Amino acid sequence: MITCAGCGDREASRLECPNCKKLSINGSFFCDQDCFKKNSAQAEADKESTLPSNMRSYHFTGPLRPVYPLSAKREVPAHIQRPDYADHPQGISPCEAVRERSVRILNKEEIEGVRLVCRLSREVLDTVAAHIKPGITTDELDAICHQACIDRDAYPSPLNYAKFPKSVCTSVNEVICHGIPDQRPLVEGDIINLDVSLCFHGDLNATYPVGKVDQESLDLIATTKKSMEDAIAICKPGVPFREIGNKIEEVVKPKGYSIVRRYTGHGIHYLFHGLPNIVHYGGSKTPGKMEVGQIFTIEPMINMGTSNLDHWRDDWTAVTMDGRRSAQFEETILITENGAEILTRPPTKSSASKKKTKKSKVNGAGSATASGEATPDGTATPTSEVAAGVDELKVNGN
Repeated sequence: MITCAGCGDREASRLECPNCKKLSINGSFFCDQDCFKKNSAQAEADKESTLPSNMRSYHFTGPLRPVYPLSAKREVPAHIQRPDYADHPQGISPCEAVRERSVRILNKEEIEGVRLVCRLSREVLDTVAAHIKPGITTDELDAICHQACIDRDAYPSPLNYAKFPKSVCTSVNEVICHGIPDQRPLVEGDIINLDVSLCFHGDLNATYPVGKVDQESLDLIATTKKSMEDAIAICKPGVPFREIGNKIEEVVKPKGYSIVRRYTGHGIHYLFHGLPNIVHYGGSKTPGKMEVGQIFTIEPMINMGTSNLDHWRDDWTAVTMDGRRSAQFEETILITENGAEILTRPPTKSSASKKKTKKSKVNGAGSATASGEATPDGTATPTSEVAAGVDELKVNGN
């Protein structure tokens, strides 16, 4: 028997919520018309009660609602080095305000600094992702992320950047990017993107299923990840930046998905965002070619439906215009003489094995093992949940 989604007592009829059906939300059946009217109106009133006044008249594009009030701003200990925007009233970075004329080529010392912070950023993302499960709030995930940054003596890059109020972006379901952690608990069947960055600066994100998720969402996640991986694979000196978008569209277009054009990848080093701008769609006229020593992100945002977007009235949260789901993956890469190094990944099996084998020979051992793996095409696969594939991304709700 299917229980009424309204009263929760009687058996549901074939009366289904039309908005839920339109948005592919299963199970919203009611016992009769009166129950539907009463409970759907009450549900909307309950959602509205948690919203700040400026958002109550906003026409949400999908079923997701923020749950306010937000928790207080989390503090960063004084001994931790802070970016120039950390204490600015408007979150402005004076360094970023100086317009760059070209893509920065980093020296060996600068590259090592970014390499270190990228490794720490990966550790933080994996730490936060391990806590994803139905019932946890995105604000709780933010607290975990914030503490993980502090434990590494690092400032969480998003905090107060252009007045962003939290230490991580948590983008759920129809949220494309820049979701603000709040008091809403994750629900079985959600998908969530965690976008983590530590100063100065490493940047990465990944989309995860929450418990058991429908196949349509899993396919979206898998395609988004593949589009990023394939784009990274073509990166090497002399390749035009615009080829990244061409490769991503080559993967995404046959699936019928759309690519968000509003937001791009970016250069990253001592600046959180800089040149080059990396567009993720095909046919662009983006100028410039890759050179050894450049560091930038690739972070495609892929939607099930339209590429058009809207913003909630919180100055940050970008959502799909049709309320359908969106997924994203991001890595920070370094252009090397032979191709590209993914800085936000753990060591590959080959490099780890060589180091351990060498150490074992010194100690008289005859073999060595490593926890990482490599894909058939030689692409490095990190030991984290993110790169192990969609099936292994599933987070148990227990």
